[in-house]
Amino acid sequence: MLVGGFVLSNRLFRPAVLIPVYNHEHAIAATLMDVLEYKLDVLLVDDGSTEQCRHVLASLADKYKDRVSLLILNQNGGKGHAVKSGLNVLETKGYTHALQVDADGQHNLTDIPQFIMEGKKAASALIAGYPVYDSSISKGRLYGRYLTHVWVWINTLSFTIKDSMCGFRLYPILQFNRLLETAPCGNRMDFDPEVIVRWLWVGGAIKHIPTQVNYPSDGVSHFLLYKDNALISWMHTRLFFGMLRRLPTLIRRQLRQTFGGQHGK
Repeated sequence: MLVGGFVLSNRLFRPAVLIPVYNHEHAIAATLMDVLEYKLDVLLVDDGSTEQCRHVLASLADKYKDRVSLLILNQNGGKGHAVKSGLNVLETKGYTHALQVDADGQHNLTDIPQFIMEGKKAASALIAGYPVYDSSISKGRLYGRYLTHVWVWINTLSFTIKDSMCGFRLYPILQFNRLLETAPCGNRMDFDPEVIVRWLWVGGAIKHIPTQVNYPSDGVSHFLLYKDNALISWMHTRLFFGMLRRLPTLIRRQLRQTFGGQHGK
C-alpha cells in the first residue's frame, strides 16, 4: 500500500515514520495520533520495553493496522540500535525514506509536511531538525549539547552541522543502510551525533529545518548520566582520530567549498 507515496523525477519517493520506543507507554499514543494526521505509514520499534508498554504498542498497532506496523526487539539495545533495526525493516518493505521521530512528544510534529517537502526536493540528502528551544530546556542539557556541537565542528572541520543531537530527521534509507554497514555507529544516545558526522565525512548532503522542541515537565528521560556520557565521550574520541585520518580529504573539501563558492559569485 503506497500510503504517503510520491513519484519524483521518475523514481518513487515513499517515506514512512520511524518511532523508537522504550517505556513511553504514557506518551506514545498521543505522539502516534499526531503523526497519523499526515497520512504516512508508521513503524513503531519496541526497544525491549516493559510488558505495560509492550501491551500499549501492540494495541496501537492492531487498532491502526492498515497504517502502523510494530517491530519488537526482545532486549533493550538503545535508541541507535532501534533506529538501525527500523531502517533495515523499512528497506525490506520498499520505503525510500524514514522520518525519525522521538516517542516522548518533544518534537513539533506540525513540521512533518516541511520535512517531507524538503525530502522530495532533495531525495538523497539528510533532512535534519535544527532545534529552537523554549524555556523547558534545562541549562545543563543546553550546555551539554553545545559541548557536543563544538566537538562535531572540530571533527568535521566545518560548521555545516548546525545540530547533531536532534532526533527529528528524514533519512534516505538505502544510503544510510549502506553507510551503517561500514560504519556501524553507536547504539545508544551516541548514535544521532555519530551518524550525522559520518554522513558528512562521506560527502552526504544535509539540509537543516528549524523546529520547535519542548521538554515536557513530566517527560521520561532514558539518558543514563554516567553510561551515556561515557559513550558520548568515547564517540568524540574515535571521531577525532577518524578526523585525523581524513584530514587531507576534509581540508581539500573545505578549500573547494570556500574558493569554489567565491569563484561562483
